[in-house]
Amino acid sequence: MNHLYFLYIEFLAKHNIPQLFGDITFYIIPAGVIFIALLLIILALVLFERKLLGWFTQRKGPNRVGLWGVLQTLADALKLLCKENITPKNADRFLFNLAPILMFVPTLILLGIIPYSSEFTFMNFQTNLLIYIVLATLPILSILLAGWASNNKYSLFGAMRNVAQVLAYELPIVFTVLSIIVLASSMNLTQITLAQSNQYGFLGWFIIPCFIGFGIMFICTLAELNRCPFDLPEAESELICGYNTEYSGMRFALFYLGEYAMLFSNSLLLSVLFLGGYLSPFGKYLSPMFFNQNISSFLIYFEQAFWLLLKSFLIIFVMIWIRATLPRMASFDLLKLSWTKLLPLSIINFLLMVVLKYIWGGLYV
Repeated sequence: MNHLYFLYIEFLAKHNIPQLFGDITFYIIPAGVIFIALLLIILALVLFERKLLGWFTQRKGPNRVGLWGVLQTLADALKLLCKENITPKNADRFLFNLAPILMFVPTLILLGIIPYSSEFTFMNFQTNLLIYIVLATLPILSILLAGWASNNKYSLFGAMRNVAQVLAYELPIVFTVLSIIVLASSMNLTQITLAQSNQYGFLGWFIIPCFIGFGIMFICTLAELNRCPFDLPEAESELICGYNTEYSGMRFALFYLGEYAMLFSNSLLLSVLFLGGYLSPFGKYLSPMFFNQNISSFLIYFEQAFWLLLKSFLIIFVMIWIRATLPRMASFDLLKLSWTKLLPLSIINFLLMVVLKYIWGGLYV
């Protein structure tokens, strides 16, 4: 972000604004942009999923509030804000109130780690992939706290199911991520993206040599997000509403927002690791072809963000499609799939990527 920093400081200098103001606000403004964009994207994702599910199941979906039902999610958000926040009598109040915050806040940090373009990366550390994996597991702590602090056996059962599920599917994710690190020779998400650059476009993406790893990562992401067919922690027919049974109002909304925020951030991660991130699928960007150098040098950052978001929404589309298609798995089958199928496959995939890297040397570097 050095280039954007100097442009911002130069803009402030022209208006006689001290550099200290720019040093302070340069990091606050992107954080605010990410937060506002996240809320808007979550509202859009909820509507997107409802409309798609209605289409897949031959129903209309939301169509009453606003034109084509576009204001339905906003109306639901206002409804949750107006509802009373009820705390059970014998609940642990501190942990009960802390759990929804721990569900939502880490996602904001995760979105700051993703490289949206060659210049816009909020936190560009050499090990930001490792940081992402660590922070992505924090919501499981919030779910466990919610189940325990609610003083409700149904909530506790739902939380424990979630813990068992995430632990089972975390190991295949780790081995798949190690495969990508081997191919890119880096744990930096920007370097992983650049390692997939190729004059032939999508032929350089890691999904081609590591297609097994992509399938494993995709399945494990569904499991970690508690999405169908792995939505056992919220199996309404068995556990009332799972770990969030006792939550209402804004605290329930934070859980709801956190789940969709994790859906969005994990789809971004899949796009970065396997689909070239912000790279164009054609091998070259389209902006320089249609605009002069001065305009294209600025628009190219928006084009890069567009490609990343397009890939992410394609992944989300497939996830919603699966939700409308597959039934919920039994608890035993869910754990068996991970320990007996996905974990051995992920280890084999990792060994194959090591061999491929050894044979072809710097092919993906």
